Amino acid sequence: MITLAAAQEQVWSGVTRLDPREVSCEAAAGLVLAADVVASENVPPFANTAVDGFAVRSADVAAAPTTLRVIGTLAAGDGTEWHVDAGQALRIMTGAPMPTGADAVVMVEDCETVGDQVTVRRSVLSGTAVRPVADDVRAGEAVFANGTVLNAAGAGVLASINARTVRVYPRAKVALLSTGDELVTDGSPLVRGQIRESNLTMLELLIAAAECEVTNYGVIKDDEAVLEQTLRDAAARHDAIVTSGGVSMGDFDVVKAVLSRIAEMQWMQMAIKPAKPFAFGILTSGNRRVPIFGLPGNPVSSMISFELLARPALRKMMGHTTNLVRPSVRAVADQALRRRPDGKVHFMRVFGHFAADGRLHVRDGGPQGSHQLAATAAANALAVVPDGNGIGAGEEVDVMLLA
Repeated sequence: MITLAAAQEQVWSGVTRLDPREVSCEAAAGLVLAADVVASENVPPFANTAVDGFAVRSADVAAAPTTLRVIGTLAAGDGTEWHVDAGQALRIMTGAPMPTGADAVVMVEDCETVGDQVTVRRSVLSGTAVRPVADDVRAGEAVFANGTVLNAAGAGVLASINARTVRVYPRAKVALLSTGDELVTDGSPLVRGQIRESNLTMLELLIAAAECEVTNYGVIKDDEAVLEQTLRDAAARHDAIVTSGGVSMGDFDVVKAVLSRIAEMQWMQMAIKPAKPFAFGILTSGNRRVPIFGLPGNPVSSMISFELLARPALRKMMGHTTNLVRPSVRAVADQALRRRPDGKVHFMRVFGHFAADGRLHVRDGGPQGSHQLAATAAANALAVVPDGNGIGAGEEVDVMLLA
């Protein structure tokens, strides 16, 4: 057996970043920038008001209450140029451009109007409720650096500076498939020896949540020729392939037979539980080298090996350089997390919550069998329990957050 760290090094060093491309700002959220983004425009492009109220000269209302003459009304989007002289005020709506002459805005709640007169009941300082030019972004500044992971707010910033397209590392196109004549996907009644397919449903959602584009090839028949053709087609059209099942040492099914023949494969046995078996390889398609992640068939093992090995590798392909694995924290076990010594690190499904002490507390998430996906569905974290007898109640444990 090899350590998890050694397996991760083999897998992660075997993948390379995808070539950058231009995408729209709307499509860039969740992706990694491949170049600096420099603003070509100021945000805001003009000084404007932050509130509904009256644009005034602050000197005119220094001795409030003061009555001023209202010269008009200016709404957001109205480009009419106004000038406020001494003794005057302009009714103005949030976002409207500041008139010349005025240097502050008094909120409407602090004013009382009668006809074309407004009484300002509170004095304001120069600059009150005024958003200056370039208060958010200044033209010529780098708003995002190469390597930044763009979020939804970042996409909004791109729109605000008219960066309609940006250079990013694209979403990996991932082909997903499984094999097994025992797997039922059409909802028909089960006969003896059959089980309903669940891994592909779960993995498709996990891969999509990792910001990849997924093609679900479904369950492929236990036929070497059909599987080989499917894999070659998937490699020609995708950046990576994820398979489920057929990677255990005792297995000699069509997955292992075909992949051993057509790809450069590493068949691993890791010192962890669950998810001990894992396969990684490269399938050459033309001038492209397409990585293959072979996950075990037991659903919990499949999920955990995806989280620990495949998901970080896909993130690396999409330009991520840090935090490839989900975040981990030191937590308190509210109940004992028991196990037996077996030479492996156990990843136990737990449910965590933040308690009054500000720390994450975890409890056993239920049955820990590698086939027991229902119990896993209630967990939101994995407790990393080293070899030994487990963690006692009240003791600390490292926890990898899943949500």
